[in-house]
Amino acid sequence: MRSLLNACSARTNRWTLQDAKAKFSEVVQRAVDGQPQCVSRHGKDVVVVISYADLSEAANPPENLFDFFQASPLAGVELDLERAKGTFREVEI
Repeated sequence: MRSLLNACSARTNRWTLQDAKAKFSEVVQRAVDGQPQCVSRHGKDVVVVISYADLSEAANPPENLFDFFQASPLAGVELDLERAKGTFREVEI
């Protein structure tokens, strides 16, 4: 997922909307080859073109949330989860 978030950092993977439309086949081929392509409009990044395989991988991580927390370096750390006793102050909204 991190590589997808950094897609706009590489100059070779950047397109203006006009250029992306004119060379759409090349944009798609680069995305299929594993290089996310960033498209800008009016000087601002607006979309990233990625392959379906990259989307599937990002949407379906290899481990579930339970496994993620079990593998955490903080697994087994004792936490004080006791709630504070007493009254709480009232806040005007």
